[in-house]
Amino acid sequence: MLTSKEVLEKTGISRATLNNYIGWGIVPKPQVLPPEPRDGAAPRIGYFPEEIVGRIADIQRLKSEGWSMAKITEHFCVGQTAPAAVEPLPATRTAAASVAQPQGAMPRLSIEEIAYPAYLVNHSFEMVWSNAAARSGVLGNIAHRPPEGESTSVFKYLLHSRSAGDLDSREQILRFHLGLAKERGADLFNLCREVPREQVDVMERLYNEADRPEFALVSHTYISTVGPGVQQTVCLYAVQFREGTLFVYVPGSSQAHRDLVIGNLVRKRLPVLTHVAVLVTDLQNSTRIWSELPPEEYFELINHIWLAVDPIFRRHHGTQGKHAGDGMVCYFFPHPDGNYVWNAVLAAHETREAMQRVSREWQARKGWNTELYLNTGLNEGQEWLGMFQSASRTEFTMLGDTIDHAARISDFARSGAVWTTKNLIGKLTGEERQRLKYGVRRRNSGGHDVFVSSVFSDVDGLTDPATARSERLRDIARLPITEIVDIAAPDKRADRAAGQNPT
Repeated sequence: MLTSKEVLEKTGISRATLNNYIGWGIVPKPQVLPPEPRDGAAPRIGYFPEEIVGRIADIQRLKSEGWSMAKITEHFCVGQTAPAAVEPLPATRTAAASVAQPQGAMPRLSIEEIAYPAYLVNHSFEMVWSNAAARSGVLGNIAHRPPEGESTSVFKYLLHSRSAGDLDSREQILRFHLGLAKERGADLFNLCREVPREQVDVMERLYNEADRPEFALVSHTYISTVGPGVQQTVCLYAVQFREGTLFVYVPGSSQAHRDLVIGNLVRKRLPVLTHVAVLVTDLQNSTRIWSELPPEEYFELINHIWLAVDPIFRRHHGTQGKHAGDGMVCYFFPHPDGNYVWNAVLAAHETREAMQRVSREWQARKGWNTELYLNTGLNEGQEWLGMFQSASRTEFTMLGDTIDHAARISDFARSGAVWTTKNLIGKLTGEERQRLKYGVRRRNSGGHDVFVSSVFSDVDGLTDPATARSERLRDIARLPITEIVDIAAPDKRADRAAGQNPT
């Protein structure tokens, strides 16, 4: 084990550099232990494994070969394939690893240990501190450290950052900062003190567009950024401290993608016309099930269904709309990471499978033979997205035939089936359509129902015109629809092709 003094002597780096390496997580933190006799009278000493010398030598070598610190940090912390001469140390820990504390001591966390891009501004939005990940990591030039003792506006860097990837992303970041500044009563003139004259008009426009967030110790927004050849989503947090505001950029999730899409639409000044795929699902025979179960069990069942289905919607970037009774509505908007129409199809398929599991669980619990079905209707179109606002809440909604037709198709579906429109199928790629098994059942000459693949039928051709159900579906009678029966995995398609072309 080596003390920090011995590490500095053996490697020739400064203590500040060593602290930076620890903060970035590319060398292990010291283990705090009682001093050895050779260490003098110090109460506790931080010791490093001897392998740290080799790790620092590798870091210095990679720097001399032109590697950026962001690439070096990613190499050692994320575990990318290393150059032949570099072997990661088994003892390496990330910046989030805890430092050994004296028994009974309170745990401590320093902003120097934040593994994500981060910087601190004072109440005048002047740079106070920034970490290496913000200065040279995924956000590039967003926060170069100002000279010691010099106050520098954060907007001086934000206006010229190339790391956000495009103008829209950079303006999202600026609006978030300016919204917080407005909420704290900051004057635009003071915020523009160090902004180049040609950029003042941009600042004024964004300042006027920025929304004041409700005061909170932690605020956040989702930003779409462009990394090395790929579009990413990060969650930008603003954390309030006595000294100022700490901004931290954390990699996003499915929730981030969903909220980012909604946020982008909202910024277009609602109402706005947008493409959307709509999924409407409804519990079959809900009235009978309600009559069979005690009220508390019925609501427990509905909550069970929602808890099973909600993660599926979120995983496929869906946004839940207003619930009508025991039914569910989910919207899938265009986004940069995939086909929103295909996401809706996958969500419907997985919802059907999840509902089958819920049904089996309740059959075992109740000892009944009742099958629980969620009947699903899918549709795609262009509709108006708008907001309903009250004094206490804001709720978005969509209006139009796309949603109404999806609801009617859900009414038509039975026994947990997923039905969709010809229009939606036409919006899928050829590869996606090949993975689908879809079609309708027709009566053959022998009087038997047979499934005919890859065809559609008008709704009135699938219902008995003499029934009350047919009357309820009159407004979609001429709508061509088809049933999605199954979705093949990509490897299954390859197996099927191989079976059709034997060698």
